[in-house]
Amino acid sequence: MGLKALIGLIGLMWVSEIADMLLGHHLDGYGIQARETEGLLGIAFAPFLHAGFGHLISNTIPLLMLGAIIAVAGAARLLLVTGLIALVSGLGTWLTSPPGSVTIGASGVVFGYASYLIARGIFSRSLGQLLIGLVVILVWGGALLGGLLPQAGISWQGHLFGAIGGVLTAGLLSDGRRRQPTVPGYRY
Repeated sequence: MGLKALIGLIGLMWVSEIADMLLGHHLDGYGIQARETEGLLGIAFAPFLHAGFGHLISNTIPLLMLGAIIAVAGAARLLLVTGLIALVSGLGTWLTSPPGSVTIGASGVVFGYASYLIARGIFSRSLGQLLIGLVVILVWGGALLGGLLPQAGISWQGHLFGAIGGVLTAGLLSDGRRRQPTVPGYRY
């Protein structure tokens, strides 16, 4: 069910971009408008809005790859992780983006998925999850670091707060199975 939810989210992004194209790109105005009260609605809409199909494709591929790993835990986990990351990414972007800017796209969620998968292994101390995190670093590490550098027309704020949202989400959803060494005579 998790993979169906992921396909549904990505499908909604594609439907939204087709509708946006047919409407003359007027939907993009519903993105995150920095420090404007009505711009808060953009926190919910921005991940589904993109600046063209090239932008959408560049987010779809990592969303599918990283999201599929998270989706293995089920639809509820995927949707919870996605929602928490989108909320942190969106609020951070809303608070720190330049005045008058409108931010759209799912790259905050992409960065959040990546940092969630990395941090999840650290919080759970599960060897399998640590290995997944290591693979994410090896495959996506350069892109993640590069995406945090300020570039014209790209929201490093969305990337940064998406990554922060991923780490916070991993900590919040950690099952707390911390493996402590046991030493006879000591209590923990």
